[in-house]
Amino acid sequence: MKLNQILVVLSAAALGFFVGVSFPAQLAPKVFPWSFGDANSTFGGSDVLLRFWAPLGNCNSSTVEGAPILKPNVTLEKTVEPAKPKGAQRLPPKIVVQESDLHLRRLWGNPRGDTAPRKYLLVLTVGYNEKDNVNATVHKFSDNFDVMLFHYDGRTTEWDEFEWSKRAVHVSARKQAKWWYAKRFMHPSIVAPYEYIFLWDQDLGVETFDAEEYIKIVKKYGLGISQPGMDITRGVKTYDINVRRNDTEIHTSTSVGKCNGVHDPPCSAFVEVMAPVFTREAWTCVWHMIQNDLVHAWGIDWNFWRCVDEPQKQIGVVDAQYLAHHVGFTLGDDVNATIEGSRRQVRLRASAEFGIFKGRLHNADKAQAAALLAPPNVGAGS
Repeated sequence: MKLNQILVVLSAAALGFFVGVSFPAQLAPKVFPWSFGDANSTFGGSDVLLRFWAPLGNCNSSTVEGAPILKPNVTLEKTVEPAKPKGAQRLPPKIVVQESDLHLRRLWGNPRGDTAPRKYLLVLTVGYNEKDNVNATVHKFSDNFDVMLFHYDGRTTEWDEFEWSKRAVHVSARKQAKWWYAKRFMHPSIVAPYEYIFLWDQDLGVETFDAEEYIKIVKKYGLGISQPGMDITRGVKTYDINVRRNDTEIHTSTSVGKCNGVHDPPCSAFVEVMAPVFTREAWTCVWHMIQNDLVHAWGIDWNFWRCVDEPQKQIGVVDAQYLAHHVGFTLGDDVNATIEGSRRQVRLRASAEFGIFKGRLHNADKAQAAALLAPPNVGAGS
């Protein structure tokens, strides 16, 4: 009798063991996605049931009506939802949208019928007095570009004389600089859909430029940050490295000009702030480097190298597609140098900001180096 009872107990234990190992460990996940009629809520019962019964169904399928099915060898870590952005913790993960774009949408019809955001983005800081040159610039960019204008003179509706302006995004704030706008209206999450971002001044001669051909070249050479070469026969020069060459498609360095070293900016891995072109990955880094209180961003171009893996290969000047810089520095009133907001005073602030930025970077580099060299805190947590 006792032997029969022992056999019954052992048989029950064996059966329980084999039943247990036949089901995945998903019975007790770190996050329980139950749902009672709402696919977006945090707890999805049908999801759990599908995962629970997966070994009894078709093991070759990884999803059932969009719900992932865990296979026996899948670990719990792979089923945990990714961290939600700050401020979205109360929301179910599948309703959180972290990225946007600058593409205009209609107010009617099915959203699925709207046109998609363009592949690239052109951003210009403009005043209405430069409308003809801006119009010529926009026409050098194909329908693959969304367009955004930053208006520093407050005049926006007048631009509707151009048909393309009706499809552009207009941002108006009086007497601000390009990088002030960029910091506030070009967050990486807003420009995420765009493969390349052109952040240009308004006073560029584009007669010899073709945006699509330019993109083909930067893709060919893997340039993360670039600019067109500058034709100094038709415009002004700021740095020797940016002058267009006649014998190359691109160049990434120069032996002309004063530099601390041939491999240092502005003799290598350097483009200036006038007409830069960024990949979205490089722009994400550059945006974080723009100081919120330094409106001119002088000196940031000397540090673009921080935003690519191999600066001497991935930062370059495209000679085959070139521009002319017509005017040069235009901010401020150039009639009376003594009045508040004169061009002289604007330049003085820009120069002062350059020094502030250099000081901040120096201190940040020192702090980072000290943190990396600091010995690990062995006693922490003991």
